Amino acid sequence: MTASLSDDLKQLLDSPVFVTVATIQPDGSPQVSPVWVKRDGDDLLFSTTLGRRKEANLRRDPRVSVVIQPFDAPYTYAEVRGAAELTTEGGQELIDELSRKYTGKPYADFNPASSGDAPRVVVRVTPRKVVGSI
Repeated sequence: MTASLSDDLKQLLDSPVFVTVATIQPDGSPQVSPVWVKRDGDDLLFSTTLGRRKEANLRRDPRVSVVIQPFDAPYTYAEVRGAAELTTEGGQELIDELSRKYTGKPYADFNPASSGDAPRVVVRVTPRKVVGSI
């Protein structure tokens, strides 16, 4: 069963709002990272690279929680809980699109050291439940 995002939450996700992603470590403890995000319908997309902790955690256990909290309204938030699907298809295109959204530059210009990164991974989160005040 999937959940829908409110129109206000969709509008916020379409802006350069940072989100926090929580995954589950092998020992059951949480692992949390701030990331750039894109919305595709009600799904959330973010990028990582092969071999990073987020990627390994999500391949082992796809359960994920994403917190959206606008910097200018810190008492307003939404949490999207769901399951992640991972693919390398479109990985470089997604990080370039996100970089332009958040920095106004292609990713290679924003982060020149990224030329040595492992292949990019697209993480697609399909909402199961949305809670919060957005």
